Amino acid sequence: MANAFKTPDIIAKAALPEFMNALNMTPFIDRQHSSEFANKVGDTITIRRITRFVAGDGADVTGAIQDIVEGSRPLQLSFRKNVPVEISSQEMTLDIKDLTEQVLTPAMEELAQTVESEIANLYKQVWNQVGTPGTIPSTIADAMLPRTKLNKFGVPTRNRAAFYEPEAAGAMAAVLATVFPSDIASLAIKEGVITSYTGFAYMENQSIKTHTVGTYGGTPLINGASQNVTYANVKDTNVQNLITDGWTSGATNLNEGDRFTIAGVFAVNPKTRDSLADLQQFVVRADVSDTTGDITMSIAPPIITTGAFKTVSAAPADGAAITVLGVSATNYPQNLALQKNAFTIAFANLDGPMDESKFSRATQDNISIRVAFDWDGKTDVNLIRFDILFGLTAQEPGYATVHVG
Repeated sequence: MANAFKTPDIIAKAALPEFMNALNMTPFIDRQHSSEFANKVGDTITIRRITRFVAGDGADVTGAIQDIVEGSRPLQLSFRKNVPVEISSQEMTLDIKDLTEQVLTPAMEELAQTVESEIANLYKQVWNQVGTPGTIPSTIADAMLPRTKLNKFGVPTRNRAAFYEPEAAGAMAAVLATVFPSDIASLAIKEGVITSYTGFAYMENQSIKTHTVGTYGGTPLINGASQNVTYANVKDTNVQNLITDGWTSGATNLNEGDRFTIAGVFAVNPKTRDSLADLQQFVVRADVSDTTGDITMSIAPPIITTGAFKTVSAAPADGAAITVLGVSATNYPQNLALQKNAFTIAFANLDGPMDESKFSRATQDNISIRVAFDWDGKTDVNLIRFDILFGLTAQEPGYATVHVG
């Protein structure tokens, strides 16, 4: 029999599972800070970044005692998303199962898409990149690239996941099916499901972004030696300015998310601080245009040459060549592979109207959604709005890598 009496509480309890089922990336990133917003602390909290130290030699530690230099990241409730739906009283008499199928499921899929899109957009803060621009990852060797990259930088091996746009996901599922047991292989082929391999949970994601490399030319170079900073100066921003020249005058526009390397500047193992064989990759953190061939760009990671937070083997030399990764003005998918603590999301328990009979909230696993009702007596039409309020930040972007397609 149809349920003719729907309350916000009934709708909220039915909507939340649909919303959570539609989330693909969110379950694989840090959500532990949601509870802090429940205490009405305002719209911003501060997240502590990891702390590192340098081990010393010998019994005497005089002169080697280290201060605790703790960086932080703000997490602000800056994303307000909603799906408002008009529904007649006659439609409201549907059985809750039918209402879920016809209204709640598509509404929650749309709301979840807005969350996933914001997460995928964090690729612009990730400096690590693997793969060949313009080539779809489709081999066992391709599947190993994110693992190798993150392992080189000492990223924890637990709680890792990788997300691929549909074309790459299909190619990866087909090739990885050859190494899976037959039952898993069958699922991968029939449904495009990419299961766990090389320490990652592999999944298709339709929110993966496509990045357009900036328009550039010339012979870009470092303009000035000793452009390195200390961790204490950048611990809360994790960015610095880099002065360059040699770009094509009046015709260079770098985009946020562009990545590049600098000749002679190698990455280091963050645990041993030893130089790796790979050039350190950097990411442009804000759109910028040239001034007569000169560009001062905001970049990450900062160029730190000593101490526990050392990021490079040496500061770039004056005149060191810059190589942009990717062809000028060309689009590339930004598939993401990450460890859980790379990104952080927090949902707040959004308040509703003073008439509590017209709204309800449902919360599970630090994910919260609010449902509110309104009714137009002239038209006998109900307005149901589904709202979420959340904050999102790249807490440790070095714990992620883009697998470019």
